[in-house]
Amino acid sequence: MYTKGRRTMTKTVKIGNRIIGGGNPILIQSMTNTKTENVEATAAQINQLTAAGCDIIRCAVPTMDAAKALKEIKKQVQIPVVADIHFDYRLAIAAMENGADKIRINPGNIGSAERVKAVVDVAKERNIPIRVGVNSGSLEKDLVEKYHGVTAEGLVESALDKVKLIEDMGYDNLVISIKSSDVMMCVKAHELIASQTDHPLHVGITEAGTIISGNIKSAIGLGLILHQGIGDTIRVSLTGDPLEEIKSAKLILKTLGLRQGGVEVVSCPTCGRTQINLIQLANQVENMVADIPLDIKVAVMGCVVNGPGEAKEADIGIAGGIGEGLIIKHGEVFKKVPESELLEALRYELLHWNE
Repeated sequence: MYTKGRRTMTKTVKIGNRIIGGGNPILIQSMTNTKTENVEATAAQINQLTAAGCDIIRCAVPTMDAAKALKEIKKQVQIPVVADIHFDYRLAIAAMENGADKIRINPGNIGSAERVKAVVDVAKERNIPIRVGVNSGSLEKDLVEKYHGVTAEGLVESALDKVKLIEDMGYDNLVISIKSSDVMMCVKAHELIASQTDHPLHVGITEAGTIISGNIKSAIGLGLILHQGIGDTIRVSLTGDPLEEIKSAKLILKTLGLRQGGVEVVSCPTCGRTQINLIQLANQVENMVADIPLDIKVAVMGCVVNGPGEAKEADIGIAGGIGEGLIIKHGEVFKKVPESELLEALRYELLHWNE
């Protein structure tokens, strides 16, 4: 790999109508939690995630019916669909035959080299990228013994062995994914592999956990990895609604300066001076601005004493008082409105921002 600016350059890979690698923007992935066989529910969830900012979606394909369902799902969605395959090579082939834009396999659990080659041959014929995935929980016994446990070095060796297996079969349209629930091990593994391959990397902390723990682990892990210029696609893995994964991924990228656009909401912690339900208001504002395509900062402040001063760095802000609130623009009080109208007044200003 070589570095251009802050990003480590990788080969470009075309996934459906998207291109990753080569310095292209880092794309956000998620995974459906519907039964893929249920075309209507799966397509609906994909479209909901797309509206929230998801760029690439992965669907579990545990059955032949799920593989066949991809054909209909593809007709109803706009973003690339990745088929997640484990154990049965025939499902990988069926998924590609039914329109999967990429497949995710772990060659280690697909079976013999002949079965892996059967998958690779179809991918090569259709020029469908293969994501080679290795998780710390499925590291081969010989590598666990070699490195005296599950280690970053073992993860990297496992992934590169599988990449070489496929490359030796005459195919290099690949994306690599090495994941661990151990944050610092995952960071180290990405640092190691980034210097040893130019295939695009999909980055994530696997089995990160619930909304709180998962977000903290992902923010730290992805932050450390992405800040070094490593990574071409990301997923924030959370135990919960996939929409939360998209929100978190967008915020991580925006915080690191790797994605522009979208309203950023900042809010003060509550204190004894707070005269409104700030927690509720801040959440309402965050939800309200999700569909507003502005690249600005909005401050939500709990009192009119420090609100105007604290909101100076924001483009626009609101501060609550007793029964009333202030709209603050560029650090100056713009207007005073009844508390009940504060949220709607803010939305009006945002919708008419460029007028």
